[in-house]
Amino acid sequence: MEIETTEAQSKQRKEGKELVAYLRSPGSIRERCHQLFELAIEGQSHHFSCDLTLLPKVAEYVIEVMREEYPNLQIPFHSRWRHFEAGNVQRLFELDKKLAKLTPQQKAVAKFDLAVISVLLDAGAGENWSYHESDTHLDFKRSEGLAVASFQMFCNGTFSDDKQTAPLQVNAQRLQALTEKELADGFGVNAENPLVGINGRLKLLQKLGQVLLSSPHLFGKQNPRPGNLVNYFIENSSNQQVAAATVLGAVLEGIGDIWSGRIEIAGINLGDVWFHSRVADDGLVPFHKLSQWLTYSLLEPLQELGLEITGLDALTGLAEYRNGGLCLDLGLISPKRPEILLQSHSVASEIIVEWRALTVILLDRIAATVRDKLGMSAKELPLVKILQGGTWTAGRKIAAEHRKGGTPPIQIESDGTVF
Repeated sequence: MEIETTEAQSKQRKEGKELVAYLRSPGSIRERCHQLFELAIEGQSHHFSCDLTLLPKVAEYVIEVMREEYPNLQIPFHSRWRHFEAGNVQRLFELDKKLAKLTPQQKAVAKFDLAVISVLLDAGAGENWSYHESDTHLDFKRSEGLAVASFQMFCNGTFSDDKQTAPLQVNAQRLQALTEKELADGFGVNAENPLVGINGRLKLLQKLGQVLLSSPHLFGKQNPRPGNLVNYFIENSSNQQVAAATVLGAVLEGIGDIWSGRIEIAGINLGDVWFHSRVADDGLVPFHKLSQWLTYSLLEPLQELGLEITGLDALTGLAEYRNGGLCLDLGLISPKRPEILLQSHSVASEIIVEWRALTVILLDRIAATVRDKLGMSAKELPLVKILQGGTWTAGRKIAAEHRKGGTPPIQIESDGTVF
């Protein structure tokens, strides 16, 4: 009987790990999201309807925004690096000067450190927070504010355990010792300038410190740092090539345990994966929004090292409120009940899961329509550039036109770890 139980447990663990591997793949995101998309198209969704006849109109709006931002359509990746130059300040030029004495590989490690820490700190900031940059006397809100604040903290050695001689790094030990006051001070938080989810962000960084120590094959043994992933990718590259899905896989494996209160399978934290009762089999819908955005942000330092990124469009669009807001504000998605737009919703609610799922699939449709209208191929204009040019920017623009403060059309209860 004991042998049978052990065999059953072993089989269950194996199946659990196979399911986790599947849910970490970009293909699973599209497949699970497509189930909810089909329901919306067929008019059987509980919460939203979808009008694909508006795709050309939405594509035209996105193209208009793209041409405003990038007249020659030479669009960079949608990544954290764009936000570091908020206010047209050349912060990255200054960073490169500070890193000038390092080898190219060491520079990439430092840039990975910065990208990882900054992306993980980039959940929604709320309407009432802004960051004042003392060097430039400029004020920034939302993603740009979080980016500039985290950039300055990184440059000041906030995340380094050797602040005096090696400030431009992120160490496991330092992250574990980080306090809420240090983080709040770095973001300029006070009673008049509150930041949503500051404690959630702190716990995220402290947990990052723990996972860096627990995965030496990814993050190094001597001085565990997020940036040591660079060495892992170099060692595992083939003919100077790295697949985008490989980068995402390492990110999900390496930092998956930092997400608190999430669904687990076989003792493995799934991260940005949620339940929806209308999805077949186990009902799980993966998005991996922050992890994919982080992946997009890690590709540029790898390219600077001379590595070629393959399979770029295997990754999906980002299921967040700017892209999702674009689809709602331009009518591609419509709520079936007015209270959906009037109430605040948990990230785990089926309303939000469905909205995000529709967003993922519609971003693929918008991208295809944009390319058709411009006569460009997926290689010339990959999804990551359309997001930048693009849908994210257009989502912010239309939100500002529709609502004071540019708030998203659906209000989400954020703990500082998803949006």
